[in-house]
Amino acid sequence: MTGIFLRLVRGGNAGELGAAAVMLVSYPLMLLAALIPSLGVFAGAAAVSYVSDHFLHHRGAYLLNQLSRARAGLTLRFMLRQLLLVLLLARMGVAGDTVGYEAIACFALVATLQAPHSGLLTLLRNRRKLPVITRNIDLAPLGISDAAPRLLTHRGAEKVQHLDLFAVTGILVAAETGTGAYGYAGMGLTLGLTLLYIAAVGYHMRPGALPPKRDAVLEWFDEWLRAYRPTVVLYFSGTKESTYQINMWLETLQDLTALDERPLLIVREQHTLPGLAATTVPVACVPSAVHLMNMDLSSVRVALYPANVGKNIHLLRVPTMKHVFIGHGDSDKVASINPYAKVYDEVWTAGRAGRDRYALADVGVRDDAIVEVGRPQLASIRPAEAPAADRIPTILYAPTWEGWTDDPGNTSLMLAGENIVRRLLTAKEPVRVLYKPHPFTGMVSPRAKAAHERIVAMVEQAGARRATEPRWVRAAAAEQAGLEAARAELVRIEAQLERLDRAADESADEAQTSRDAVVDPAREAEAARLKEQWNDAYWRSFGWWEHRVVTGDQPRLYDCFNVSHGMVSDISSVVSDFIASGKPYAVTDSAGLGEQEFKRQNTAVRAAVILAPDAARIDELLAAVPDPAADPLRAAREELKEYLLGPDEPASVVRFGEAVRALAEKSERRNLERAV
Repeated sequence: MTGIFLRLVRGGNAGELGAAAVMLVSYPLMLLAALIPSLGVFAGAAAVSYVSDHFLHHRGAYLLNQLSRARAGLTLRFMLRQLLLVLLLARMGVAGDTVGYEAIACFALVATLQAPHSGLLTLLRNRRKLPVITRNIDLAPLGISDAAPRLLTHRGAEKVQHLDLFAVTGILVAAETGTGAYGYAGMGLTLGLTLLYIAAVGYHMRPGALPPKRDAVLEWFDEWLRAYRPTVVLYFSGTKESTYQINMWLETLQDLTALDERPLLIVREQHTLPGLAATTVPVACVPSAVHLMNMDLSSVRVALYPANVGKNIHLLRVPTMKHVFIGHGDSDKVASINPYAKVYDEVWTAGRAGRDRYALADVGVRDDAIVEVGRPQLASIRPAEAPAADRIPTILYAPTWEGWTDDPGNTSLMLAGENIVRRLLTAKEPVRVLYKPHPFTGMVSPRAKAAHERIVAMVEQAGARRATEPRWVRAAAAEQAGLEAARAELVRIEAQLERLDRAADESADEAQTSRDAVVDPAREAEAARLKEQWNDAYWRSFGWWEHRVVTGDQPRLYDCFNVSHGMVSDISSVVSDFIASGKPYAVTDSAGLGEQEFKRQNTAVRAAVILAPDAARIDELLAAVPDPAADPLRAAREELKEYLLGPDEPASVVRFGEAVRALAEKSERRNLERAV
C-alpha cells in the first residue's frame, strides 16, 4: 500500500493529487452519512465524488491508472457509491419501499449493461483500426466512412458510468420528499440514456459504416504498391521523441522525385505520425512485422535507414534492394561508429571524416562500402556574418543530452552547463544568450534535468535583470514599435496556421485520418510560407539584446544557428552541422580528457575553443566573434568544414541523388543477374 501511495504522489501534480484525495475522502463520508443517517451530508459527499472523479478523467490523470492498480477502479467506485446509497435508504427506512427495491434493480441493470457497452466500443475501435496507417495515399477505393462522433467514443466508460447521476439524484430527492415519482424519473432517465448510448454505438457498427477487414486492406495496399512502384524507401522505427531523426530527411527524400525516383516513407510506430513534419511523400505506418514482411516491395531498389534499431531487420531481410545507413547526424559520438552498421550494403557519411572514423574504429565496416554524400539538410544554414556595429553578439548554448548510458562525457550540462551560462551572462562585453537544449534532456538522468532547470532559471532571471538596466530600457523604447508590430504579426500568423490545422476533424480516428491525410499542394505551400514568416517574426518579436530559452520544434536548431554569431556545444552532430556556417564555436571536454587527447579523439573539435568544466576559456570564443582578426581558428574551421562535410561543389543534394541512382543501378544489376 505504501508503494502505491508513493506512486500516486509521484504521478500527479498538486491539482490532481488534491482531487484524488478529495474523491477518496468522500467515500468514508458517504458511509458515515449513510450510517447516521444524514441525507444532506450524503448528497454533498456524493456530489464531491462525482465532480472530483470527472475532473481526474478530464485531465487524463495518471493517478486513475494507479487507483485501478490499487483495486479502486472506475466501476468499483461507482458501484460502491450506489451500494452506499442503498445503505442510506435502509437506514432511513426507505429500502422496503418500492423505490428502494427498484433502485437496487436499476443499479443491477445498469451494471449489467456495462458489458455490452464496453464490448461494442472495443469492437468499434478495433474494427476502425487499419493494418497500414497512411499519409498522402488516396484511400478512396476502400470506402472508409467518417468515424463515430468523439462524444460516443472518447472516455466512453466514464460517460456511461456517470449516467447513474440521474438515478442517484432522483432517488435522493424521492427519499427527502417522500414522492417516489422523482426516483422513477431519475432511474428511467439513467436506463433510457444508457440504452440509447449502446444503440448509438451499435449504429456505427452497421454494414457499410466500418472499413474493410484487415486482409482486404492489405490486399488493396499491395495493389497500390504495384501501381506506385516505389523505388526508394526511408525506413524508421523509434520513440516519438526521436521523430526528428526522420524529419531531417523528409525534404531530401522529397527532392528525389525530381530525379524520377518514387520515394516512400515506412514507419513502424503509430506515435511517430503526429510529430511527422509536412511532406508530400507517401507515408505508410506498418506496426506488424508480419504485414511488413508480406508486402510487395519488389520495385524498391534502395532502402535508407536513419537509425540503428532492432526492427530494421524486418526490411534488411529483403535481398532485392540495397540497404544504406544514412544516420541522423554526423558526429564523433560512439553511435557514429556502431558495429551494427556493417549489416548494410553501404554507409553514407557527410565527408572524409566519417570514412576515417570507421577505419580507426575497425568495427567491420569496409572502406569500399562508405560513400561521402555531404549533408543535404545544411543548405539552409547561412554563412558567418559579423554582428552589426550597434548590436551585441548572440551566443548559442546547445548542449546534447545525457545519453542512455548517463556517461558524464556525453553532455556538458551537469559539470559545466551552469558555468558556461554564468560566464556568458556576466561577460565583460555583453552578449545575448540563446539556450536550446536537446529534446531528450533529462529523459534518463534526474541530475541532467535538474541542471537544465537551473540553467533555464538563470537565463530567465538574467533576462529580467537586463530588462531593468538603463541601456536596454533605452533600446527597448527605441525598438518598441517594431517589437509590437512583430508580436502582432506572430499572432496573425499563428491564427492562420491554426485555421489550416483545423482542417482535421477532432473526432477522426486512424481510419478517417488516413483517408483524409492526402496532401493538398496549395495548402502545404501556404503552410510552408506561413512558417517562414513565423520564424522571421519570432526573432523580431523580442529585442536583439534579450536572452532566450528556445525549446520545442519551432524555431528549429538551424534557425538558431542563423541568428547566432558563435556557439557552445558538446560532442554531437550539432557541432558538425554548425561548422557549415563557418562561425566560431567552443566544445566542452566534459570527460576531462585534456585538450590534446580530446582533439585527437574527436575530429569536429579540432577548430574549436576547448572548454574545461569551469568554462574559463570562453572569453577566447567571445573575442573571436566580433573581430575576425582575433580569430586564430578561422582558417582551421574552413579546412575542417570540407573534411567533415565534403566540398561545397557539387552541392550535397546532387551528390546524395547521384549516390541513390548509383546504388539503384547496382541493385537492378544484381536482380537481373539473379533472374537469369
